[in-house]
Amino acid sequence: MTASRQPVIVGVGQLVNRAADPAEVMEPLDMMAATARLAAEDAEIPGRLAEIDSLTVINIISRPYADPAGFLAARLDIAPHQRIYTSMGGNSPQWRINETADLIARGEVRLALITGAEAMHGLQLARRAGVALDWAEAGTPQTIGDGRWGNNPVEQRHHAQMPTNVYPLFENALRAQRGWSIERHRAHLGDLCARMAAVARDNPYAWFRQGRSAAELSAVSPNNRMIAFPYPKMMNAIISVDQAAALLMTDVATARALGIPQHKWVYVRGCGDATDHWFVSERVNFWSSPAIRLAGEQALAQARLAIDAIECFDLYSCFPCAVQIAADMLGIAVDDPRPLTVTGGLPYHGGPGNNYSTHAVACMVERLRARPGSSGLVSGIGWYITKHAVGVYSSAAPDHPFERADPKHAQARIDAESHPELAVEGRGAGTVEAYTVQHDRDGQPAVGIVVVRLADGRRCWANISDAAILARIEQDEFVGQPGNVRYDEATQVNRFEP
Repeated sequence: MTASRQPVIVGVGQLVNRAADPAEVMEPLDMMAATARLAAEDAEIPGRLAEIDSLTVINIISRPYADPAGFLAARLDIAPHQRIYTSMGGNSPQWRINETADLIARGEVRLALITGAEAMHGLQLARRAGVALDWAEAGTPQTIGDGRWGNNPVEQRHHAQMPTNVYPLFENALRAQRGWSIERHRAHLGDLCARMAAVARDNPYAWFRQGRSAAELSAVSPNNRMIAFPYPKMMNAIISVDQAAALLMTDVATARALGIPQHKWVYVRGCGDATDHWFVSERVNFWSSPAIRLAGEQALAQARLAIDAIECFDLYSCFPCAVQIAADMLGIAVDDPRPLTVTGGLPYHGGPGNNYSTHAVACMVERLRARPGSSGLVSGIGWYITKHAVGVYSSAAPDHPFERADPKHAQARIDAESHPELAVEGRGAGTVEAYTVQHDRDGQPAVGIVVVRLADGRRCWANISDAAILARIEQDEFVGQPGNVRYDEATQVNRFEP
């Protein structure tokens, strides 16, 4: 491969639509078409969209179109030979950038568009008003990517199904692993989230731009009710947003041929993709991610950059633990002053379904353009710290060819790592490995969700319903607590008694 085949992002477009009336709601297809045109204008090739030969649409939650890529191609009046729709997963945008960069470097794609949109805010607005939205035909399109469902029946029976209930398990395990008190941990979460909210305050494409303080974000209040310990509402990703983003990718030779100014080019210098043991039940532990570590190593090795050379990051931030675990795995210190988000993160920028990282890369491109010679790293996560994609970007041209390592080699190492066996029916003595307390919509504790390591080394799920215990374990550390598990035959649910 010659330098002319280096993959570059040359155009970015973002859109936020704060509809106050159903008549103002934009259909996701229209939002994607608008951002595609914005990306072409940004690249200074507004009349050249017809030359796109690869189109990727990121999985859309607010409207399951029958043929998303086909419908969008028709609206843009283009005929790309490659039309792709991804499976679910917040890793999808970065994963598709990695895949597309590889195709571009091998000469199989000349000009690519990657885009996605969500209109959950508009959809909910219309439903409350009793208005039917005239959107394109719904259906079940073919997808690419790992489309497995994210949890198993045992996890589902024990309330470990919604991300709002699963990610707090990682957070509490991480706190215990660090040896922090609940008070110190709460203060740390407030500081971390305030840093992200401050970035969102200055981002014109962010949904929440109040820039709240650490105290406001960490304190439980009527406006910030506890969702699942230790996360009050303002520490959770918010999907009720109308946002879209698009990226145009090509190679150096095509960028020159199209007349795209060189100051618009941002190089895709490194790629990494990996998956942790699929179900949360199978994880090596609840405070690390071997897959993020290896995906990061892949991307940095290909970029020939050390982590210390990266000036800014956008670490996937659906919940604070995702940011912290990614930072740990990449070798970023807890007190590192470098920005961990360029958007403001999913709780403050907004979490447009699977498409958030398209926004992250768009913001990263603009950041790197403004700082010639700088480099940045973006990570994406699918399901429950399950699927991972990492990209390293630079406004400086690399002095070596783009040669992506086959992700299967690293994946084999992760798959070979031993992990505890799952005991469906838990019985006998055990110790708490991770836990959370799910709260109801009134903010009251509803159920405790516990991961227990049994005396024989197996792992099991269990629930706690005793109100006194639920209150106590939000005040006192529960990880490491010994107790007994019994299996309820009628409900097929394990119960834990400390």
